[in-house]
Amino acid sequence: MDFFVETLVGGLLAGVMYSLVAIGFVLIYKASRVFNFAQGSMLLFAALAFVTLTEHGVPFWLAGAIALLLMILTAVLVERVVLRPLTGRSDLTLFMATLGLSYVIAGVAQAAMGTDVHALDLGIPDVPIDVGPIQVSEFDLAAAGISGILVIGLSLLFTRTRIGISLRAVADNQLAAQSVGIRLDWIWRIVWSVAGFVGLVAGLLWGAREGVQFSLSLVVLKALPVLIIGGFTSIPGAVLGGLIVGASESLAELYLGPLIGGGLSAWFAYVLALIFLLVRPAGLFGEREIERV
Repeated sequence: MDFFVETLVGGLLAGVMYSLVAIGFVLIYKASRVFNFAQGSMLLFAALAFVTLTEHGVPFWLAGAIALLLMILTAVLVERVVLRPLTGRSDLTLFMATLGLSYVIAGVAQAAMGTDVHALDLGIPDVPIDVGPIQVSEFDLAAAGISGILVIGLSLLFTRTRIGISLRAVADNQLAAQSVGIRLDWIWRIVWSVAGFVGLVAGLLWGAREGVQFSLSLVVLKALPVLIIGGFTSIPGAVLGGLIVGASESLAELYLGPLIGGGLSAWFAYVLALIFLLVRPAGLFGEREIERV
C-alpha cells in the first residue's frame, strides 16, 4: 500500500509541473483565442537566458530579473509584430503564426546563446526524503510548492483585480470589451507578459530537472493532454488536468507497464486525452465555453 501511495504522490507532484506549462496556454487562449504553440520555445528562451547569465557570473536574482525583462520585451514584440496585424484572422492562421514563431524564438535563442546542454542548479537537491511512511523527491515537493503559490497568485490576479475583469470581458466578447474602452493591445501584452513569467518559472524548474537544451521546448507537448482534459480556458482545469495526467501516468507505468513492456509514460497521457475527446470534447471545465459558442 505504501508503494502505491508513493507512486501516486510522485505522479501528482509531476502533474503540478505539467499544469504549470499548461497555464501559459490557458492565459493566452483566454485573452486572444490563440493556441500559442510558441509557449515551449518561450520556456526554452527564458531558461537559456537565465542559465547563460548565471554562467557568466551574474547573480541568481539579477539573472532572473533580466530573463523576466527579456520575456516581457518578447511579449510586447509578439503583440506588435504578430498579433496586431493578424487581428480578425482565422484560428488556423493564428495557430500557424505561433507555430512559425516557435521556431523563430528557439532559433534566435540558440543562435545568441549557443546549442550546448547546460546544467541548471537551483539549489534544490533532487533526493528522496521521508514523508510519513513514504519517500518523495525534495525537488518535486519544492517544485509543487512553487507552482502552487504561482497558481494561487494567478487566480487572485485574474479574479480579484481590474486586469482580471478586463480579461474576462475580452474572453467573453472582444467587440463588446472594446466598446467599453478596454484596449485589446494592452490586455494582450499583459497576458503574454504573465505567460512569459510562467514560462520562466516552468523553464527553470524543467531545466533544473532535464538540463537546458532544445528538447526542453518539447515539454509543450506534455501540456496538450492536460489542456484537453481540463479545458483550454480554465486555470483550475489546467491544474486538475495536470494532476490527472501525472497520477495516471505513474499508476499506468506501475500496473500496466510490466504487462506490455513498459514505456507507458511516453504516450499514456495521449490515450487518456483521446478518451476525453470522445466522451467530453470540451474537457472537464469547458461546458460554459461551449454554451457561449
